[in-house]
Amino acid sequence: MAKLPVEKMRELERRFGEIEARMSAGPAADVYVKLASEYSELQPVVTKIRAYEKANAELADLETLLEDKSVDREMRDLAELELPEVKEQIEALEQEMQILLLPKDAADEKSAILEIRAGTGGSEAALFAGDLFRMYERFSAEKGWKVEVLSASEGEAGGYKEIIATITGRGVFAKLKFESGVHRVQRVPETEAGGRIHTSAATVAVLPEAEEIDIEIRPEDIRIDTMRSSGAGGQHVNTTDSAVRITHLPSGIVVTSSEKSQHQNRAKAMQVLRSRLYDAERQRADSERSADRKSQVGSGDRSERIRTYNFPQGRITDHRINLTLYKLDRMMEGEIEEVVDALMADYQASQLAQLGEQQ
Repeated sequence: MAKLPVEKMRELERRFGEIEARMSAGPAADVYVKLASEYSELQPVVTKIRAYEKANAELADLETLLEDKSVDREMRDLAELELPEVKEQIEALEQEMQILLLPKDAADEKSAILEIRAGTGGSEAALFAGDLFRMYERFSAEKGWKVEVLSASEGEAGGYKEIIATITGRGVFAKLKFESGVHRVQRVPETEAGGRIHTSAATVAVLPEAEEIDIEIRPEDIRIDTMRSSGAGGQHVNTTDSAVRITHLPSGIVVTSSEKSQHQNRAKAMQVLRSRLYDAERQRADSERSADRKSQVGSGDRSERIRTYNFPQGRITDHRINLTLYKLDRMMEGEIEEVVDALMADYQASQLAQLGEQQ
């Protein structure tokens, strides 16, 4: 196991104490909000550091007591009984702190933009894209996150050819970032009279939602076109030039939004564009940092087939970590925490291994 960074632990404790003192002094409201956010981020780490220090102090006391020949036999026996428990506690705390002290992804605490697109498989792929969206929608509801659809293109038989939504809440990106990739489904379509199993796919992209301070978009770098909305029907469709298409000229990224309000469309399209540009910058930085050390889970390759949903067998398999669960029906209802946590644990294990190699 890699050694704990003692200096970093002391610095975190010092900073935590400083924040507590500044919050008690009653700063301005905007300053207080920033301090409170940092306080809540540091609190679980500092709580573990203090528990670790306390356990080490107990261990030192027990060892001193056992070395003291003047201590009576009964006290020494008690100390010998306690010693393995304290050592076990220290070992567990060390493992927990290794993870808490790992380098943080700056985007982990952000909300996210979820993009799902039907892939190979025609109408069945669009239906599956709809199923995936509902799965993430239910998972988000369970977490208390807010889901808002930014744009949607419905499939002819239902589902979506493409759907883009914001998922707002603290730590959304940390939970969902490993969902990016190709999701494959194997099932008998409702339209299949012969009962044959078809294979189709949908692509999922999860982007950290970028603020204006995260990414600068110069007015001269974008072209904004307005056009008539098109859709399945309704009194506002094809009656106003409300749809907006924004092209980012340097990157070639194109974003559209086609709700009823042109003003809202522009804001939503800019929101998606910022997040795509921010994500592209993160991907570039990640690939430079880890060109020769690519984590299986965190590779971010969206063309990679990451998961298979086999309906006849009620099976879901995540190919990156070789995890197979026979609870597909529950997972499609939004119960994906087990897979999400397993992916995070695998990623953390790879980070710990890399830290061990560097030391």
